[in-house]
Amino acid sequence: MQPSDHDSPTGGGSLPTSPIASAAVKVLKTRHTLNDASSLSQSEFHLPYRRSHPSAASLYASTLSPPASRSQSPIGRPASRITSSVFGAGANNALALVSGAGDSPGDPLNLILRAFVPHVAVYTSEDTDILLKEKGFERGLWELLRPFGERVQGKVIIRDSNGSSRTYEDYSVHFVRFGEGIVHPESVTTGLKNAQTHRTNGVSSEKSGELRQGIAISDVEAVVDRHLNYAEDSFFSLPQSPTNHGLDLDVPSPYYALYLRRLLSGLPLTPHETFAHPVACVIAISSRNQTPIETLRRLYTESSTGDKRLPSWVDGEFLRYYVLVHDEEKDDITRSMSLFDQMKRNLGLHCHLLRIRGTQSVATDDDSIPLPRSEWMAASEELLDIRRSEDQEDFEDPTRYIFDSDATAIRTFIREMVTQSIIPTMERHVSVWNDQVASRRRGLAGRFVGLTKRWGFGSSNRTSFAGQSSGSNYDSLGFYRQDAPEAIMRKLADYAFMLRDWKLAHSTYDLLRSDFNNDKAWKYHAAANEMAAISLLIVPQNLSAKSRAETIDAAFEAAFYSYITRCSAPYGALRCLALGLELLRLRGGSSIDDAAKWGIRLLESKIAGPVGDALIKERLAVCYASKQGTGTHLWGGRRRKSALWSVLGADAWVAQSKYIQAQRCLNEARKTYSELPGGNGIDRFSYASAFVLSIGKQLNHNLEVGEHQDEDGTTTEGEQSDMVDEESEALDVMRGRRISALGLPGGTTGAGLETAPLKAQLDANEEEKERQDTGEADDDFG
Repeated sequence: MQPSDHDSPTGGGSLPTSPIASAAVKVLKTRHTLNDASSLSQSEFHLPYRRSHPSAASLYASTLSPPASRSQSPIGRPASRITSSVFGAGANNALALVSGAGDSPGDPLNLILRAFVPHVAVYTSEDTDILLKEKGFERGLWELLRPFGERVQGKVIIRDSNGSSRTYEDYSVHFVRFGEGIVHPESVTTGLKNAQTHRTNGVSSEKSGELRQGIAISDVEAVVDRHLNYAEDSFFSLPQSPTNHGLDLDVPSPYYALYLRRLLSGLPLTPHETFAHPVACVIAISSRNQTPIETLRRLYTESSTGDKRLPSWVDGEFLRYYVLVHDEEKDDITRSMSLFDQMKRNLGLHCHLLRIRGTQSVATDDDSIPLPRSEWMAASEELLDIRRSEDQEDFEDPTRYIFDSDATAIRTFIREMVTQSIIPTMERHVSVWNDQVASRRRGLAGRFVGLTKRWGFGSSNRTSFAGQSSGSNYDSLGFYRQDAPEAIMRKLADYAFMLRDWKLAHSTYDLLRSDFNNDKAWKYHAAANEMAAISLLIVPQNLSAKSRAETIDAAFEAAFYSYITRCSAPYGALRCLALGLELLRLRGGSSIDDAAKWGIRLLESKIAGPVGDALIKERLAVCYASKQGTGTHLWGGRRRKSALWSVLGADAWVAQSKYIQAQRCLNEARKTYSELPGGNGIDRFSYASAFVLSIGKQLNHNLEVGEHQDEDGTTTEGEQSDMVDEESEALDVMRGRRISALGLPGGTTGAGLETAPLKAQLDANEEEKERQDTGEADDDFG
């Protein structure tokens, strides 16, 4: 995050040619330190590469430059998607939200759609790994395929449970290594013991509690903190500063988008949700293999019943997709074509011949292109790369290059696999599970079966354990087996969500909540409530305040309580409320107040670290700012609350020495206060005004020191004296904007609403006390 109006017209990073020019630049920078609030509406965000570590710049690409679809001019931005009434829950066109989400890569809804997608495991033979290592990919075929799966080329047609088809151009899949990321469940007794003994302020006090969830919040915080530090270093290392990025209502901060993306990246393979369970597995061999068919059968056996098989709570009947990797430069294409025909005869039609060049591509090749860095790598993986760049003096740029022909072949392969194999297989499973399993739970007969299970009249002979009913399918080891009706229905709901059939997903999640509650499967119960609320918020239907309180609020409350109190799973609670905040905000109207309520609840829980705490405060400011008022005075708006949370966000950033981010928040707060009618800004509140002024002084001091500090840590007196003169102007408290005579009905110029009715009385009491102390007489003339 950078302060405003520091870019040169050309945006270059050239050094000044003379000391006079350098001083002029620095004086100009200080003059706009705190008063330039107009630049906060800009959406472009550029950071120069840090000179000390040029090879590490690609590691920070996700926050160095904005998405290509983001317009530089505010006029070119898409209109806000919040169109509902300020006093009620107006129209919410979720289909329009989803269709436009793909145009904004950092949009929270887009992140949700791209996080919960089919996972495709990759399992390769030894000869394939050798071929990919010669090509420059040490981690094999998975490393090569992963970036291309994050955006499937062309249109993807998906048929929902009603038979209607929809077309999407932003569909994606996540490639993972087979057998990695497995998080085994805890037994019932172990889970209860940990939830009772390892808790501090509602959160597990041991890091192992986070590691059991597969994603450590500390890693997410560390990654975003590294990006923020890089931005601070980049700002202070160059005489010309980058463009500021303001609190946009439609485009979130790149650091908040990174925080959400890393929070949703690398979903672990757990029993209580099946998003990370493999929908398909790519079994690959190379054209160098001497016994290809036997190797494919061996790989299939190892992944199904051998040592590499997945746990018993994972359905092993997922799609196998066989790939023959052909080396165009060293192997015979005729032999590979013959082998490919043999594969289709013996293994079925789910096969593909991937033709790539076996040599390593470099940047100087004519037809080479850079391999895009994966946006959905796990936080631990990115943190490891960043630490490696900080520790190694001879760190090399991790960017890999591939031939353009290889990229075309990979895109074709992924599109063919997704559209012809994965999507039809998922649609068929959804249809079968919905007809044979879920339909039995709907209606009067299904409710009766649920009651018999609840009161222990089922046919199961299992004994009661830890308060569970005798008819429960919940194993004492802490999971449902993959063939249990509850596990099948959970997979049905997740498949429907990944296929963007949110109505079917919500109805199935809603059925499962009572089952998991009866079985006291608390982590299953929390996850079902979380996804029931999220899917309902995406469904294109209006929700009144009463409906939200009975459905959305109840589901979030049950999920949050189960995650924190019963399961000691802070990651699930953070993910639940963070996504709920964003989806409620997008609905607009009175839903914005509900979104802020859950955001404040998240802050009070102390789940997030200092970086997440500051980012959530920023989002609360944006949330309140998106509440549109009506009339001349914008009745029903939440501008004061938005400014308050901007100030609190600035204070949180200052405490972490993130002065660029703090400056942006403070500028936004001052801009909001200055736009209040009748001069009713913050000037009339002495303590609040002094608090804002103190933050501004800290920012000016630290930015001044950083800007004028040489590489050896020295500062020249001439530059410092110039800065003090300029800074004194920036520290003046901004005055409220005067209301025009045409701004009020009837042309009156009266003041606006009295925002502090007790202030006059308090001032009078203080004056009376002073007169009594000094012996001054009251003349009774006011």
